[in-house]
Amino acid sequence: MYADDSACALEKLLGEFMAWKWPGSSKNGLSEEWTGFIDQGVSLEGTLTLTGTFRIDGHVKGNIISEQTVILGENAKVEGQIEGNRVVIAGHFDGVIFARGRVEIQPKGVVTGEVHSPCMVIDPGGIFDGRCHMLAASDASSGVTIPIRAMSQA
Repeated sequence: MYADDSACALEKLLGEFMAWKWPGSSKNGLSEEWTGFIDQGVSLEGTLTLTGTFRIDGHVKGNIISEQTVILGENAKVEGQIEGNRVVIAGHFDGVIFARGRVEIQPKGVVTGEVHSPCMVIDPGGIFDGRCHMLAASDASSGVTIPIRAMSQA
């Protein structure tokens, strides 16, 4: 067994319990760099500015600004505003989410408030109570022209 095999086996094992992946393990060749996490038992009040993917399992009150993915684990309780590319919620969130990509509410996730995103997925068991504003995807801002041929009637 090679080191890569061990990492893959560990990722598969932990992936079922933790909604995160190891850096460089993306199937499409794009990987996100992990910035860090806030574990259970940790409380934070203020603004959190991140450059990479970040996981929260503690309590946060304030603003979370990320260039990549923000993951709220099952034990997370967050109140405030989240700005990110992708937002995954398995815990509790109350506030406003601005996502350039996808917002995903997992089976035990609860979102109360507003979501502004081009894509929102609510898994069975997930709860959303609020308003959703579907936006155009940032990379799909240019329109698409579809040619239509008129049929001649004989």
